[in-house]
Amino acid sequence: MGIVITGEELNEPRPIGVPTTPEQAREFAKRFDELAGNVETFIRGKRTAVRHALVCMFAEGHLLLEDVPGVAKTSLARAIAQSVDATVHRIQFTPDLLPSDITGVRIWDTHKRKFRFEKGPVFSNFVIADEINRASPKTQSALLEVMAERQVTVAGTTLHVPHPFLCVATQNPFDHRGTYALPEAQLDRFTMRIGIGYPDTLDEEIDIIGAGRRREAPDALDAVTSVAELTGLFDVVRNIAQKYEVTRYIAQLVQATRTSPDLGLGASPRGGIALAVCAQALAAADGRHYTTIDDVKDLAVPVLAHRLVLSSSAITAGRSAEVVVRSLLATIPTSAELVGSR
Repeated sequence: MGIVITGEELNEPRPIGVPTTPEQAREFAKRFDELAGNVETFIRGKRTAVRHALVCMFAEGHLLLEDVPGVAKTSLARAIAQSVDATVHRIQFTPDLLPSDITGVRIWDTHKRKFRFEKGPVFSNFVIADEINRASPKTQSALLEVMAERQVTVAGTTLHVPHPFLCVATQNPFDHRGTYALPEAQLDRFTMRIGIGYPDTLDEEIDIIGAGRRREAPDALDAVTSVAELTGLFDVVRNIAQKYEVTRYIAQLVQATRTSPDLGLGASPRGGIALAVCAQALAAADGRHYTTIDDVKDLAVPVLAHRLVLSSSAITAGRSAEVVVRSLLATIPTSAELVGSR
């Protein structure tokens, strides 16, 4: 009959293809709100950013937090990781960081007269890659394999990282000093890219200053879920129903990015898959056992914009990838609109 989102049954396998029930979706939404509420006790006034970050996590995707310094990018990553009773490693990316500092290194054991592998910080459930674009492209590339395949290959030996494995990276805008722009291949491995922004109101700013003065830190948050429960919740998301019309809409949007005169590089099939899976996670977060085209529209910008490369004409006109995605959304008719036009 599928899992029930309580107790030990969360870690029981669920047959592939068994649809999530309305009751399971509603229970998922309750757990999602509890997790979001826990994070928001530290990340104040940024409900949309918190929800999008958690949607990315429940889509089993990697998250890129991009914004100016000092707006709690790392704190959001730490607050999410702290809310789950799981292994967490933070890596401070610097220009002198080496690939082996991330994946691990082979060391000669003088007693056993053979090499042994010392695992790097990437072998954990949550990896916080702080200021990822401050490391050289060579070091950045150490994450390519593990982000795509959840494994690390060293000296011909392949080792799998723990499940689940989620990378949350932060970066300042690439035009800041001392940064290296992430290559397209690595950007495409991030399921979503979101920003946080400055506080919206004076009261929020005062509250944040007060919390900082009191030396509050995300490490003080209590874990509200476990790896076992998280695995069960992932399973609920995987089995959220998605009608053909929604999948078709996603495919049309992805293909539209490849023909747009504003773009020199459109979204990859991986981008379309990411959008479909994130739509499932958003539907579950809203307590629904099915996705809608509105789910796709809500997530199109954070899922697709960072995968796109603007054309020279779009850059000259001052258009952004976010603006281009929104304009494309307006050009693709939904099934209801097609019916109404007949």
